[in-house]
Amino acid sequence: MGRGELSVLVVDDDFRVANMHAGIVSALPGFTVGATVSSLAAARKALAEQDFDLALVDVYLPDGSGVELVRELRCDAMMLTAATESATIRAAITAGAFGYLVKPFDHAALAARLAGYARYRRLLEAPEVTAGDVDAALLALRPAAPAAAAAPGPVAASPTKDLVLQAVRESATPMSAAQIASAIGISRATAQRYLANLVGLGDLRMQLRYGSTGRPEQEYSAPRPRRL
Repeated sequence: MGRGELSVLVVDDDFRVANMHAGIVSALPGFTVGATVSSLAAARKALAEQDFDLALVDVYLPDGSGVELVRELRCDAMMLTAATESATIRAAITAGAFGYLVKPFDHAALAARLAGYARYRRLLEAPEVTAGDVDAALLALRPAAPAAAAAPGPVAASPTKDLVLQAVRESATPMSAAQIASAIGISRATAQRYLANLVGLGDLRMQLRYGSTGRPEQEYSAPRPRRL
C-alpha cells in the first residue's frame, strides 16, 4: 500500500460484482483494495489480519447480513446492495454506514462517492477543525451527482487529457490503460491517472474483462448516448 492511500475492503457474495467494485476502487488515485471477500466469515478474518479505512458491504451475504458486519466495524463503511427495504436502509444508517448505493448503479456513482469520502478524510485530517470544515466534510459524503465530485487529485484540462478521451471515443472496442498509453505515447501510470479522473467525472465508463485465468483487466469506453 502506497503512502497516504486509503485501504478498502470489498464484501459481496457475487465474486464478479466484488471484482467490478474492486476495479473501480483501484482505478481511483489515493485508493487501494486491501481485500475482496464474499462472506461475513471471510470479512471478519480479513479484518482481524489487517487494518482498513473503508468497507464496501453488500447486505445479502451467504452467512448473514452485511448490516451486522457494519455494526462490528472499526473502520468506515458504505453499503452497495440491491436491498431496498426501508427497515434495512434505516438499520444500515443506524449501524454507521456513511452511504447507501442501490444496485445496479453507474460506475461513476461509486467513483463520485469514493471521491467524496477521500475529501471527507482530507478535511478531517487535522486534530482540530473549524465548523466550516465539519460542514464541508459531511457535505462531501453526499455528492449531488457524479460530475459534482472529481476523483482525488483532480486533473486540470490539458491536451493529454483530451487525447486520452479522444482515443477512447474513437475506438470501436473498449481499451485498456496500456493500449491507450501506447496509442498516444504516454506512460501507463499517466494514462491511468487521466482515466480515473474521466471515470469520476462521468465522461468515460470502466468495466472489467474476464479472461480464463488471473485478475480481470480494466477496460474503458465512452458512455452510450441516451435515446430521447
